[in-house]
Amino acid sequence: MTKKINIWQLLWQLIRYAFKLYLADAFFWLFIAGLPILSGLIIREFFNSITEKHQVYLSPWIFIVLLIVVGIGRVIFIFIGRVTKTQHRFTMSALLRNNLLQAIIKLPDATAMRTEKESHNTIGLGEIISYFRDDITLLEDIVVGTSELFDAGIFACMALVILASINWQMTAFIFLPVVVIILFIHKMEIRIKRYRRASRMTTEKVTGLIGEIFNSIQAIKISGAENSVISYFQYLSKQRHKTMLADQLLTAILNSSFQNIVNLGTGIMLLFAANIIQNKNGSLTVGDFSLFVYYLAFITDFVTYLGDFIATSKQAEVSFERMINLLENSINSSDELVAHQPLYLNNIQGKYCHLPKLEPPQQTHPRLQELTIKSLTYHYQGSKQGIENINFCLQRGSLNVMTGDIGAGKTTVLGVLLGVLPLQAGEIYWNDRLVNHPASFFIPPRSAYTPQIPHFFSQSLRDNLLLGWQTTKHEIEKSLEYSVFTEDIATMPLGLDTPVGYKGVRLSGGQLQRAAIARALIRQPELLVFDDISSALDIQTEIKLYQRLRDIQIANSEWQPTILIVSHNQWLCDRADQVITLDRGHIRND
Repeated sequence: MTKKINIWQLLWQLIRYAFKLYLADAFFWLFIAGLPILSGLIIREFFNSITEKHQVYLSPWIFIVLLIVVGIGRVIFIFIGRVTKTQHRFTMSALLRNNLLQAIIKLPDATAMRTEKESHNTIGLGEIISYFRDDITLLEDIVVGTSELFDAGIFACMALVILASINWQMTAFIFLPVVVIILFIHKMEIRIKRYRRASRMTTEKVTGLIGEIFNSIQAIKISGAENSVISYFQYLSKQRHKTMLADQLLTAILNSSFQNIVNLGTGIMLLFAANIIQNKNGSLTVGDFSLFVYYLAFITDFVTYLGDFIATSKQAEVSFERMINLLENSINSSDELVAHQPLYLNNIQGKYCHLPKLEPPQQTHPRLQELTIKSLTYHYQGSKQGIENINFCLQRGSLNVMTGDIGAGKTTVLGVLLGVLPLQAGEIYWNDRLVNHPASFFIPPRSAYTPQIPHFFSQSLRDNLLLGWQTTKHEIEKSLEYSVFTEDIATMPLGLDTPVGYKGVRLSGGQLQRAAIARALIRQPELLVFDDISSALDIQTEIKLYQRLRDIQIANSEWQPTILIVSHNQWLCDRADQVITLDRGHIRND
């Protein structure tokens, strides 16, 4: 079941975000919409002057010059309006993508994203592409279109007053299609949403499979599953083709229906006007008729655009619903999706919109004296597996080893402690301070975490070690020495500038683990957390690594990190200040 949202409130929040820019956009489009009013009146008086029924006694040449001047002015305002429209468009889409990405990042790793709250179909990384691309592009279009619709509506109202003062019956024939189109859209609302939702879901599946294929190329080749994977991809592509065709066909039918309804009203109006002109007693002049004909093109465009806007708003509601359901576990209300945020855009705002350029907040933290874990509990969704009532305490500068059989819950404890998994029960205290949000609290320089399988980008080794962190060459060299990685660097022709390849494929498993350790040490955090970091190392290198990690606490007077390591190494356990043994999700008291 999808959430019921107020789409107009969300759209208004997006418009307000770039309020100054939106006013500039609306201002220029207001002139673009208003100038045709003047053009129509000039044309009317021009034809009336030729037929000697004019109200303004000027030469026809003067009317021609005025018409050219107004036309040039309109062209100028159109070009300026296009500039503000581009800025408005990309500001809106950037805000949505920023908020969507932030909400996704907040989600704990174990919390699966779903298309609907009650659905068991989870979303993969590849499937999320359709949200950032298709859904946000649609919302971007409809938000930007509000300025055009607003200004076109003002033109239509002005034209309504002018034309009604001439002949209200003909004017009614022009605006009657608006009522018909609104009623038609209301009747088709359910089908519009159903077709759009189906097309988006099939697009998700295709992009999701593409992402899985690229992440599992080796497994596919080893299993000889190329043909079956391609066949499944073709099957999903055919499904997407079918739903996209239905969605686009419905959109095309709606657009053509709007145009036909408008044309029908136009035809009736012209027949009615011809009858009035033929009647010698009629009050409609040639200039009045030319005014109707001239305004007709703009008014019919407005009516058609209004119908398209209303239909698109129904599709936009589907996009909002999809994103809100996707973020069910990371946002409290739909307003968070459009919450105003600084975007740090370079030269995109122009002189009409100045978003605040805020410096990233400085991390302030008291030194860790004692980390206390009380009654930590977490059970994996749909099962009784996990951890329960975990209690332990880490003292400043101590070396702590967590051990236990496979599946005992060691990695789960670390995940809940650091916010990688959601905290279901229990308390975490940094000194005497309760940590309410572990995911945002346990980050450098408070804490650094090295998982079993470290993640690397397709950049140089130096870039992967720093990841934007500012430090000195000396500190990098010290971290490499502590992680037993200096000798490996010496064998690389490019040293720290060596490209590591996709996911670090150019490095061995042991090199990846030690590089990840160096990355954590560079940040000199108060708490160092390592999860089975020596699984790919030989015994001699493993012992050397643990010795040097212990040396950090002995050799440094300024930096005294507290270390928590998941390991089965007996040498390390014998030299640890504390050994925490887990057994089936509980701490075993020997």
